[in-house]
Amino acid sequence: MSSAQPIRLLIADGHPIVLEGLRSVLSHQPTLQVVGEASDGMEAIEKTVSLDPDIVLMELKLPRVDGLTVLRSIQARAGRSKVILFSSSENKEEFVEAMKLGCSGILSKDSSITLIEKSIQKVYAGEIWLDSNTTAAVIRQFASPTDFPPVHGTSNGKTTRERAQLSQREREIIILIAQGYKNKEIAEKMFITEQTVKNHLHNVFDKLGVSDRLELALYAIHNSLHLRS
Repeated sequence: MSSAQPIRLLIADGHPIVLEGLRSVLSHQPTLQVVGEASDGMEAIEKTVSLDPDIVLMELKLPRVDGLTVLRSIQARAGRSKVILFSSSENKEEFVEAMKLGCSGILSKDSSITLIEKSIQKVYAGEIWLDSNTTAAVIRQFASPTDFPPVHGTSNGKTTRERAQLSQREREIIILIAQGYKNKEIAEKMFITEQTVKNHLHNVFDKLGVSDRLELALYAIHNSLHLRS
């Protein structure tokens, strides 16, 4: 019965034509239900709190209250709702900040309807959605040593020693994570169970002192692990 329930969606954008277009298109998707709209950041916060949508699809540069502030407020006041940024912005630093604040996905405004619906489904299922262009852009923000955030426990020359503790299987999983593969896809590629992938990831997080997949992917890129076999 619950599987038949549509995903409840709030859309927020400062441009009426974008709101109208999104509502028109997404309302025709049988798996989605647009429960509300917001034309500025303050309205986005208020309606997220009052309507309790499953997903908030919103522009980053909202009037009155900016998207990053909206994200902080939603995390604090309506933590169940997951946020996907629908953005034409090229400011990748803001994307990185948004991910740190708990954003669950980033979509380009030139995405197809099929891609928009797919991203909503994935985020609703608990996954993080970043398209390949956004992932590459986010990773590039951390590509140089000066930009890369310190990984816990890797100061004082420990990075090489800690990396040496990784098993071949763990290295393979890190490479696939850095390439954007999900747990299920990694399990299929490596002919192991999804739970085994999760177990390996838990060990990798512990060894490297990273806290999530994005940080792990950035660590891998920074240390060129993705270039090694």
